[in-house]
Amino acid sequence: MTIARARCVADVFDQLAATYDAVWTESSIGRHQRNAVWRRIDPLFRPGDCVLDLGCGTGRDALRLMSRGVAVQAFDASAEMVRVALSKGVNARQLALEDLHTLSGLFDGAISNFGPLNCVGDLDSVARALGSLIRLGGHLAIVLAGPICAWETVHFLKRAEFAKAFRRASTANYKGIPVTYPTVARLTGTFAPDFTLAGWYGIGLWVPPSYVEDLSETAVTRLAAVDRRIAHWPILRSLADHRLLVFQRV
Repeated sequence: MTIARARCVADVFDQLAATYDAVWTESSIGRHQRNAVWRRIDPLFRPGDCVLDLGCGTGRDALRLMSRGVAVQAFDASAEMVRVALSKGVNARQLALEDLHTLSGLFDGAISNFGPLNCVGDLDSVARALGSLIRLGGHLAIVLAGPICAWETVHFLKRAEFAKAFRRASTANYKGIPVTYPTVARLTGTFAPDFTLAGWYGIGLWVPPSYVEDLSETAVTRLAAVDRRIAHWPILRSLADHRLLVFQRV
């Protein structure tokens, strides 16, 4: 089941790779959500560090780290995503997250941005593998879609699409991929005892999910300014589109 799931993820994102940057990375919503992540993870890594980028997509996060003097080894299940990342100069290769245990070496940290871990069937094996790959004191920053998204619920309730409004309450299906939405408590338990949760933050509280297309650049910029002030607040952060969890290896 795990192998079949990984192959499905690879196939789906192979099809999305050619347009992924235009649809998400370079969109106003995508840029503001990604900037919110970078503000939190930039201080975690220093020039000279070597970091894993897990589910690297087209390599945008890897390029950000590289521009700051951080060495990156990037991995994605999708061969086409890897091809795009390589074309940008990213040190990327094809590897499903379920196969992290095949890697060796010791790294200063790892990131996984915008949901690759939502598509993994066995998070426990990923956590164990990362425990052996990240040095003591190193950081792990992961961004996942959470089980509640206020924007999504309101957006689909207004359209009387009730199943979509509450789809995160259980395992959903995206183009054949089973997608799960683990809670912060579940993730904290999964990554213990090798990691301790240093903090977590809402990403996309007022900035909406990517499928909301009727907002201007000005409107999204204003919503992003609100997020910078309040998206990390307790309770409110649990209503965001994504959650950024920062763990430290202990």
